[in-house]
Amino acid sequence: MTAMQKIAPRPFTPHRPEPMIFVLPTGTDPASVRSRVIAMERLLERSFTIPGVNMPVGLDALIGLVPVLGDIVTTALGAYIVWEARNLGLPRWKLARMGANVLFDTVIGAIPLIGDAADLMFRSNAKNLRILLKHIDKHHPETRVIDG
Repeated sequence: MTAMQKIAPRPFTPHRPEPMIFVLPTGTDPASVRSRVIAMERLLERSFTIPGVNMPVGLDALIGLVPVLGDIVTTALGAYIVWEARNLGLPRWKLARMGANVLFDTVIGAIPLIGDAADLMFRSNAKNLRILLKHIDKHHPETRVIDG
């Protein structure tokens, strides 16, 4: 076997799905926190789109359909964003506002049926992401990402 044959990629087969590979940074610097929090918010609030209405839905709304355990899990995932913000050094009033968003989402989500519909409308993780990114852009401008 030649060296070229050893490093040649596998041929594409249409019946075998390719694995999705992405790497999240593990550092505590603001750029790493930014990318992790953006990925978490996208997973929780905008994972896929409901066909016909073109409304983005995430795991927050889906996991919230499970009566008690779903609310506990989505609260813990929402609290992760607040925890990252605390580690980044956000002021207490911003942390309190973020915590109030998660708490409101939890209380509303605990109401059967009404809470499930409210999870689609009140997106606490998206609101908390906006608060966190505004802080990061102001205090750590080197982490800004220009989209376009």
